Amino acid sequence: MDTPRWVTDAIFYQIFPDRFAKSERVNKQGLNLEAWDTPPTDHGFKGGDLRGVTEHLDYLKDLGVTAIYFTPVFASASNHRYHTYDYFNVDPLLGGNDALRELLDHAHKRKMRVVLDGVFNHASRGFWQFHQTLENGAGSPYVDWFHFDPDRLNGKRHWGAYPSPQEQQAIQHEGSLKAIGYQGWWNLPALPKFNTDTPAVREFIFSVAEHWIKFGIDGWRLDVPGEINDDSFWQEFRRRVKAINPEAYIVGEIWHDARRWLQGDQFDASMNYLVTAACLSFFTGKHLDLHETLKSGGYQGFVQPIDANEFANRIDSILGMYPPDVTRVQLNLLDSHDTPRFLTCAGRDIPSLQLALTFLLTYPGAPCIFYGDEIGLDGRHDPDCRKSFPWDESKWNHDLHDFVKVLAALRKSNKALRWGKYERLYSADSVFAFARSMDNEKIITALNAGETARIIEINSTGKRKKNVLFGQAKVETRKESIRLSIPPRSSVVLK
Repeated sequence: MDTPRWVTDAIFYQIFPDRFAKSERVNKQGLNLEAWDTPPTDHGFKGGDLRGVTEHLDYLKDLGVTAIYFTPVFASASNHRYHTYDYFNVDPLLGGNDALRELLDHAHKRKMRVVLDGVFNHASRGFWQFHQTLENGAGSPYVDWFHFDPDRLNGKRHWGAYPSPQEQQAIQHEGSLKAIGYQGWWNLPALPKFNTDTPAVREFIFSVAEHWIKFGIDGWRLDVPGEINDDSFWQEFRRRVKAINPEAYIVGEIWHDARRWLQGDQFDASMNYLVTAACLSFFTGKHLDLHETLKSGGYQGFVQPIDANEFANRIDSILGMYPPDVTRVQLNLLDSHDTPRFLTCAGRDIPSLQLALTFLLTYPGAPCIFYGDEIGLDGRHDPDCRKSFPWDESKWNHDLHDFVKVLAALRKSNKALRWGKYERLYSADSVFAFARSMDNEKIITALNAGETARIIEINSTGKRKKNVLFGQAKVETRKESIRLSIPPRSSVVLK
């Protein structure tokens, strides 16, 4: 499968634009904005913008970031911007199209890529074609763009775009199509679902994808693409995007086995939430806050305490799902805007996060850091996981920040950690070890998620002498093995 080579070398950073950084160059005078350092709310805006991101690109480069994935940036009535009403314009609160142009230019000068979020399953109540149909009913040219109830279209029943409490109750019992007159994604009135069987809708979405690739973005993260249950749609999407930029990255938000979409004709990769669930289950140990973790519905059935052998088996299973070219570009993450923060799921236990980060940055695939994880930002399920980034450095966990920097530098300076073959070496009780091998280079990562020091012995051929690149452990080289004494709740990387 032909996947973008640059992604294998990438370290991603996910940014929620309203909460990362704000610039004085974007005029927000007189706007009703929440104070930056107050808890986030469902509907409030903090005022972060794209020019603020541009002004902090050097911070990201210093951290080791080489690619940014943005949650939606297009004009929208929501702070998360998944309620898109204008797909061809960046939200004015974020600085508009000129701010994106500036960001792309400055990022590319620093050899950093930019991937945008494509919300193509649903639009918003403010989307022109939907609004036009609400105004005109069956006479609208756009009646086939969404899924409407014929009685509403013909004026026989009242529209319910902003449903009453009674209509809201009816939605729960009979669905949005019957209760309020149109199909909303997951029956949410604010998110009318596109009818992608309509040729004009397909062409509209493809034209949006093409427009921004031509503008200079480096790829698309696709929001809930499985909800468009049509392989031919995504096959054409890929053809259109790759015709403009063969190296554009297409990654789908699929929370489970994504093989259907990763055959080489649709997406390059998926968001690897199966790895996320495995990391939550193992590295947190006794610190796992299962109640908070399972508030993310996608984790149901996948997160529960496991030992090293079960963790290794899960990783083997995940690696076995996809060919190496796909595995190398999988977007591997510990948390996101859709989940509680990893640190919160781990009961704010820093070693749990450090163990998971060590694994993530030495494991095959493109690691993705959710903004603020590197300084110890916590957060329960949304909106709490979408807190503002605290630029007051007195609020940072500097040891954690340095930890991430060193790991990122290690990954960037050792090609085997990006391109090397994966090999399971040891898995028992609380200790898991694996190798990444390429040419004559072999790098070993060993992780002890337990509460006591552990001594393990790993078979080793080839170069006998092993030096510690990262972490702590007592290393004893024997004739055909390596003996490691690993402190509790810690990791070591050897070369």
